[in-house]
Amino acid sequence: MSIWGKIIGGAAGLALGGPIGALVGLAAGAAVDSGIINAVRDPDATKHITFTIGVIALAAKMAKADGKVTREEVDAFKSVFRVPPEEMANVGRVFDMARQSTSGFDAYAKQIASLMHDNRPILADLLEALFFIAKSDGSVHPNELNFIKAVAKIFGYRKAEIDALVFRHVGADPDCPYSVLGVEPSIGDAALKKHYRKLVRENHPDRLIAEGVPNDFIAVATRRAAEINAAYDNILVERQANRSHAENTI
Repeated sequence: MSIWGKIIGGAAGLALGGPIGALVGLAAGAAVDSGIINAVRDPDATKHITFTIGVIALAAKMAKADGKVTREEVDAFKSVFRVPPEEMANVGRVFDMARQSTSGFDAYAKQIASLMHDNRPILADLLEALFFIAKSDGSVHPNELNFIKAVAKIFGYRKAEIDALVFRHVGADPDCPYSVLGVEPSIGDAALKKHYRKLVRENHPDRLIAEGVPNDFIAVATRRAAEINAAYDNILVERQANRSHAENTI
């Protein structure tokens, strides 16, 4: 059974606890009413299921932050997390329950932060996914931006890191390769290379797989890794061109 297949059935047989556990109870209740509950007791899946449900909850609440959930945002969620069609009903129950629940998003964010406190890359990928969903309808609403900034703070991001994250996504030129890497254009070659290698290590999909992150979530890391590599290559090409131009003008 895939991680998505356990969202309702498997989770119902686990003691997840916290606000995420409460959300599972609501969703499982809806599943019982629909006659689809099929509990699978698998203690080893507790961490993965808790994290995945927390991700759904944060995505749902973020999409609702501007007052409405658009079709583009729902499609973006499906694109990022690659939910199998046969599991969409289960995921949809959790998504809808999260939108209706009185629990604040900060409660879900804190439980995820506690669960993944030793896995900064996966928290970074989650923030990337939230931005991807927020931008899917053409712009990032101020409420959505405040939502993501608050989640990043709960995840332990410093103000400078949050500012760099926001600038990269909604700055004057979010497609600028320096913005993608989160560095200033004035950075030296050696420092740039060191920073690039650090980002590659942190965001490499193989590392996340080795750490037990659900395969369904690797798509986010793969997209981020591709962005990092493309941005670094563009900077190298640009700098080489500038050097060649300078040499030819001497």
